[in-house]
Amino acid sequence: MKGTDMTRAYKYQFREGVDPRDVEDTLLLAFLAAEGVFGEARVRMDGAYNTDREARTVTVDASTAVGQIVNAVFTIFAVKEFGRDAFSVRRLGAEVLA
Repeated sequence: MKGTDMTRAYKYQFREGVDPRDVEDTLLLAFLAAEGVFGEARVRMDGAYNTDREARTVTVDASTAVGQIVNAVFTIFAVKEFGRDAFSVRRLGAEVLA
């Protein structure tokens, strides 16, 4: 994902005790689900993410339709697998609405 503008992305922060390998596996399942909608080639071209095991974070690009679907699927998969309180998610680059 180097060189990708992640200003339109979602950042997930997982609590201690959640295995980062399990998080990455869940993210890959979300990408697989997106392939069912868009096809493998489009997901390879338009899907982007970054993981930081030490910080327990995952950042997923949301600048494309592929990224939006991956984020939606990953969020519900993470809720079901790890629990609603096991992580937080926030949109990066979000403007404050007045």
